[in-house]
Amino acid sequence: MNLDRVIAVRNNKTIYRDGERCIKVFNEEYSKADVLNEALNQARIESTGLNIPKILEVTMIDGKWAIVYEFIKGKTLAQLMAEDPDNKEKYIEQLVDLQMEVHSKTCPLLNKLKDKMSRKIAQTDFDATTRYDLHTRLEAMPKHNKVCHGDFNPSNVVVTEDGSLYILDWAHATQGNASADVARTYLLFWLNGDIEGADFYLNTFCKKSDTAKQYVQKWMPIVAASQSVKGNEKEREFLAGWVGVVDYQ
Repeated sequence: MNLDRVIAVRNNKTIYRDGERCIKVFNEEYSKADVLNEALNQARIESTGLNIPKILEVTMIDGKWAIVYEFIKGKTLAQLMAEDPDNKEKYIEQLVDLQMEVHSKTCPLLNKLKDKMSRKIAQTDFDATTRYDLHTRLEAMPKHNKVCHGDFNPSNVVVTEDGSLYILDWAHATQGNASADVARTYLLFWLNGDIEGADFYLNTFCKKSDTAKQYVQKWMPIVAASQSVKGNEKEREFLAGWVGVVDYQ
């Protein structure tokens, strides 16, 4: 494998391009179980018919776990928004339409969203009273079985030359309530400093899907809490600030 061309670097992984293949190499300390779960998620999502890079191989390179995918040539929606800001709203609408397509699918073998969130909330540094409140709110939310991406944002959607849209990075995929997935995307816009984009995204999704905005908002503190156990200190502080928000407009 040729690992000369780096196309992305994350905290615990490096992504390379080798011809028509994309190689994601994880750091030594990355959990073997997490790598295999990511590959399994991707393989299961392939069966839904969504446009995603297919898994070609799971291997080890110099003692590090790696997943080999198809390389999808194109630009991400994030790149297009940056290059063509006048059409930003059009790109966000594409993002919403694609996310609604994801939510239209089911994949019974995926892990359950509520179970994952419950584990994450238990791992937070919040006091027992706050954790109890979050667990109670989570348990009260309706149970669904829709495919949820878990990290759905403009950087994870590639637009090819023919206009096809492909969804990357299914490491966090679960089955559950679509509005939790929407709350996560909304918070990702905020984390990126794009509050205007966050509001347009949420309003567009709610209008297109006929979902009450208040329903998505009820998920915000729960999603923020479950996400606060990872990321850098600044992100954790930001997400922790959402945990106390109960109702807002």
